Amino acid sequence: MGSRKRIQIVRRCFTRTSFPKGDFAQAKLVRVIVGEVFDVAVDLRKDSPTFGKWHAEILSDSNKKQFLIPRGFAHGFVVISESAIFSYKCDNVYSPENDSGIIYNDTVLNIDWPVIKVTFQLSEKDKNLESFNKAYKF
Repeated sequence: MGSRKRIQIVRRCFTRTSFPKGDFAQAKLVRVIVGEVFDVAVDLRKDSPTFGKWHAEILSDSNKKQFLIPRGFAHGFVVISESAIFSYKCDNVYSPENDSGIIYNDTVLNIDWPVIKVTFQLSEKDKNLESFNKAYKF
């Protein structure tokens, strides 16, 4: 068996439009309560054989999948339905000094984001995220 982790915080977000968002401050168990999202995890662990690789899952209210994003992974998603309610269960409280991200269109990672009918609506913070090569590595 692995080590046991206590859930420290549960968050939900609601969005009507699609936008990529990412941070890697905590391990997260994520799922979609309403709607559908394209969810991505990127390995930032320097000593990992999958360092710099990404994996994506479609999470929806109909498939009821959950996705575990361990510490040391970047996490991002884009809503592919009209709107979505997205749930996070995190193993640690939010730590602003550890909050960071990678720009969604990074050319090294080359994440194959789905084609959607709306334009990504990026916050100022998200517009200024680093490239993968400049991002913090674990």
